[in-house]
Amino acid sequence: MRQAGRYLPEYRKLREDTPNFLSFCYSPALTVEAALQPLRRFQPDAAILFSDILVIPDGLGQSVRFEGGVGPVLEPIRSETDLKQLQVSKVLDHLEPVFESVRQLSAALPHNVALIGFAGSPWTVAYYMVEGRSGQDGSTIKKWAIEEPDGFQKLIDILVPVTTDYLIEQIKNGAETIQLFDSWSGLLEAEHFDRWIIQPTREIVAGIKQHNPDVPVIGFPRGAGDQTIKYAENTGVDGIGIDSDISPAWARDNLQGLKTVQGNLDNQILREGGKKLEDETINILQTLSGGPFIFNLGHGILPETPPDNVIRVAEIVRGHHHAST
Repeated sequence: MRQAGRYLPEYRKLREDTPNFLSFCYSPALTVEAALQPLRRFQPDAAILFSDILVIPDGLGQSVRFEGGVGPVLEPIRSETDLKQLQVSKVLDHLEPVFESVRQLSAALPHNVALIGFAGSPWTVAYYMVEGRSGQDGSTIKKWAIEEPDGFQKLIDILVPVTTDYLIEQIKNGAETIQLFDSWSGLLEAEHFDRWIIQPTREIVAGIKQHNPDVPVIGFPRGAGDQTIKYAENTGVDGIGIDSDISPAWARDNLQGLKTVQGNLDNQILREGGKKLEDETINILQTLSGGPFIFNLGHGILPETPPDNVIRVAEIVRGHHHAST
């Protein structure tokens, strides 16, 4: 979960020469190096493409920039009129540098390391497109989706096929597993969760499977709580990412009979390290290793995380795996 990133000194050094984050994302030589850095340090079982979920709105022609200390800033879309400015036909051409990154990364990885491609789910990408930046309470997008659902549906209807095509193209170029990040799914109550989270995800997964039936898809509906069950049952995903608010025991009892579970070490505990980190890692492993399970975090690694803490987790996970096989 954001394994290549802000906590590694070698990554920060790499970024110094290309401060514009989107330019970095469109530079295959740099993104491949960023994806390989954690592989050298920690030897995980998979590498994840280095990119960002907002390359989709950027590809659609929306103004997207990243400000230091602020994060992404977009020219917000607030109406059906704004939607007419989006240029759907040019997205895949615009994202060719990402596909080149996938090709190069696929060629560079050892055979025993899987390559994960990814995208943001429509609701989460729409959140940024409508709110204009992260850290908002989601009131603007919720108002549009709930009060004018037919108008908001038009934005989702743009994002579903574009995201599907984007992921199919990643697979064509070497991605072996796909992850869909729905980081803002926790904003929606049950009555709206089906329409704006489950339905678009189901359409994307079906589109991927039509062309690539054997490529696993992992869905990560962060903040969804007990709605994660119906997400697992109704979207067609093969794996379900869980955040740190879900207890491993609850995931074992409610999700693991349905899907492979991925998660869910708390990134704050990873940052702090020490005995608490070791105990929590062991607890997750002991609770979830009886069924299909991928060890991961419950959210992205925090910038202040000491790499030694990540090394310790990797050692414990590998030791547990070897002890149980």
